[in-house]
Order: sequence, then structure tokens, then C-alpha cells
Amino acid sequence: MPIDRGVFTDRRRRASAILRARGLAALLLAPGSDLAYLAGYRMFGSERLTCLVVGADGTATLVVPELESPRARTIAPELDQRTWGETDDPYAVAASLVRDTGDVALSDQMWALFVLSLQRALPGRRTVLASGVTAELRMRKEPHEIEALRAVAAAADRAYARVVRGQFAGRREREVAADLAALLREEGHEEVAFTIVASGPNGASPHHETGERRVERGDAIVLDFGGTRGWYCSDITRTVHVGEPPAEVRGVHDTVRRAQEAAYAAAVEGATASSVDAAARGVIDDAGYAASFIHRLGHGIGLDGHEHPYLVAGNQQRLETGMAFSIEPGVYLSGRFGVRIEDIAVIGADGRAEPLNHADHALAIVG
Repeated sequence: MPIDRGVFTDRRRRASAILRARGLAALLLAPGSDLAYLAGYRMFGSERLTCLVVGADGTATLVVPELESPRARTIAPELDQRTWGETDDPYAVAASLVRDTGDVALSDQMWALFVLSLQRALPGRRTVLASGVTAELRMRKEPHEIEALRAVAAAADRAYARVVRGQFAGRREREVAADLAALLREEGHEEVAFTIVASGPNGASPHHETGERRVERGDAIVLDFGGTRGWYCSDITRTVHVGEPPAEVRGVHDTVRRAQEAAYAAAVEGATASSVDAAARGVIDDAGYAASFIHRLGHGIGLDGHEHPYLVAGNQQRLETGMAFSIEPGVYLSGRFGVRIEDIAVIGADGRAEPLNHADHALAIVG
């Protein structure tokens, strides 16, 4: 991730300020996107504790197993580091770095092994979710993050433009998905996270597990795919049709497209996340498909494919410049077909939602 290491120092400083404002003693972050965001350091999870301890007093220390120390020093040389050997107690080491009074915030996705052990090492302190602190920082994307999202979205667009030129009819879903994964890599993705190919009745399952069904002429197909480039995530959905689509499929697709357009119009600085969901949902409800839009409108995106803010009923979070999220209305008719259209958008300097995906939104006809 070729950015100035001072970015991470500044992020940790701001995290400490939030801790002080909320009366929390420290953040304890296991490997994952929060640790990567604050330290610029990614590693695989294992039973050996790696933990970034950010204190309300402004200190930040990376607790690492001795065998990981050389790599950590190379990647994050400005960070204080405490190493532990195979016979040491790493939880005691981490706990010793929590110097202020107050509760501690632990990574939302920290393993239970670590959570329970840290709770024992920090008796008398309540543990809360780290996202109560880190989401405040991560929701508002910095300019270089927006450029990273723009680049990975463009790569996904290019993969889509190529896959629709290929053959669909007569092939298994998993074969089309394999082509799509290869195209994502060719277009610049370093990792492919998912390639959903949901044909015919499978399209009515929003998170269908791509499988052995053979695509048939007359199928609507939901293509939902994404991955990472430079740590940042793509996520795009388009619906295509094998051969000329019937009027009903065209009508549902038009409804979903108009719902997305309504969401774009509503997604302005100061609007609530809930109101953007409602704008799209109103179009689908008016078309008679209220019971068939069965998920929230969207989710934030960045270092994680799903992160804050969530565009869902009841979320009163107000949108701000730099917030990036999906806009993905859908209609799912059980046993028949589904339609979803998804872009990633960001609230730009003009206070409006700017699409980062520019792949054609039309109902593509494929062979």
C-alpha cells in the first residue's frame, strides 16, 4: 500500500482522541481491516496473538509473536513493538499496555480465543465493539482511498464488459463464474472475493451459491462479483438475459433501474441512510413488488466489502462527503427469476452521490 506512513500515525492520533472523548481506555485490534487501517499492516489470522493496542493517552504498540517481528518492523517501522516468545503470555503483554482507566474496545471480528483471554487479563473492564470508534474514521474516505475505490471499480467494469461478450447458454454457472474470476484478475484485481452467477430461478436467491445448473435460453442471470486491488474492494451487480427478454423481465428490470436512480437522487450530503433506502423502496413498492425487495439498499465499502454506513431502514446516520457505499436495489420472484443492479457510489465534494461504476446498466442480451 504505497502511501506515506504519516497517514497511519495521523489515523492513530484521531483514534486516541475518540477514545478520550468516549471515556474508553484503549483499542485492542487483532489482524483485520481495522488494524490495517490504523497501522498499514496486514497479516493472516492465527492462534498466535497479534494485537495493535491504541491507548487514549496517544500511545500505540504492536504486540507480535517473535517470529513475526522482522516482517512487522519492515512494514510498520514507526510503530512501537512488543514481541513475545512461544512460552510467554501474550495477553498479559497486551493488557500491560492499557494504562488508562475505563473500558476497552475489541475488534468486532476478533476470535473468541482472544476475546476471552483478554477479558481475563483485563478484569473489571467492560469490553465494547471497536467499530464504535473505528467506523467514525473509516466511513469518511480520504482522497487516496476514493482513488483506490475508483480504480478497482473501473477494473470490475472492464471485466463485466468482457464477460457479456462470451457464451452463456449451455454452460454451467460455475464455468461462467470461472471466466469472470479470470477476467477480474486480468483487469487488475489481486484477489477475487466472490463471483455469483445466479441463472433462471436461482436469481431469486440474492446470495445464490454458484453451482452446476446449466444456463438455458430464456434465463435472466444475476451477476454479482467483486474482489480487491491495493487492499480496496469492488462490488458490482448487473442482470443479463439469454436471448430476447419477455416483457415481464424488462418491466422488472426497468423498475429496479428506476429505484436505483431514485436512490442516487436521494443520496446527498445530510440525508439519512434510512431515507435513501426508502427512496428506492418506494419505487419498487409502487410497482407492486414490495414483498420481493428482501434486503437493505446498500452497505459501505472500503477495506472491507461490507462496512459502515449501511443504507437500511432505521439507520439515522447522515451521509457526509467521502462516504462510499453500494446502491443495489433488487426484485426476487421465487422460483422464477431475480433482478439486481448494483453500483458503488461516493458522496463527492458537491454533496451528491457520484457513481464509481460505469458499466452499462441496460438489460444486456447474451448468447
